[in-house]
Amino acid sequence: MYVPGFNRIDDRALLIEAMRAWSFAVLLNHDEHGSPIATHLPLVIQDEGEHGVIEGHFARANPHWKSLLGRETLVVFSGPHSYVSPSLYTHPQSVPTWNYIAVHATGMAQIVEEDAGKESLLRNLIAVHEPAYAQQWESLPGSYRASMLKNIVGFRIPITRIDGKFKLSQNRPDADRENVRRAHAAGSPDEQALAAWMQRLQI
Repeated sequence: MYVPGFNRIDDRALLIEAMRAWSFAVLLNHDEHGSPIATHLPLVIQDEGEHGVIEGHFARANPHWKSLLGRETLVVFSGPHSYVSPSLYTHPQSVPTWNYIAVHATGMAQIVEEDAGKESLLRNLIAVHEPAYAQQWESLPGSYRASMLKNIVGFRIPITRIDGKFKLSQNRPDADRENVRRAHAAGSPDEQALAAWMQRLQI
């Protein structure tokens, strides 16, 4: 991902927070024929290792999981985004642009096939999205749970490289940035989220 220096975020805690906030992400790599392959998945981000660890699972019927073996996987986390009108800039010789937040994480996947490991991955996903469901899952017949586990393939991806791009008008003069922040603060949910990040990062 192209990341100018003024848009780069290297703060590990912020990157973990961003990945967790927008954890329905896209896994990309290539299959055995060199063709690109992508899957949209809900993920869990563990605060482990140098950059964190990504957890998730595929439906076993999805052949993408086989392409994880021995190949780097890119995971794209997309945050809020919004059009930025040049009418918000003080100089008339300006053009439109787009502000957004994105995190790209790369690593080699470790496949999780044993039931205990897959059960742990599911528990972590439930804990993030609906902790109350854990009791219902536990109460399901063992044979049903075993059949569900049989039909998924889990994975963990220790992140070896991470790029955080928070494009929030950092290259504009102070007056322009304030105009963008104010306009976004009164706009759509995505615009409000970007304005909040501008405020938080003092941009």
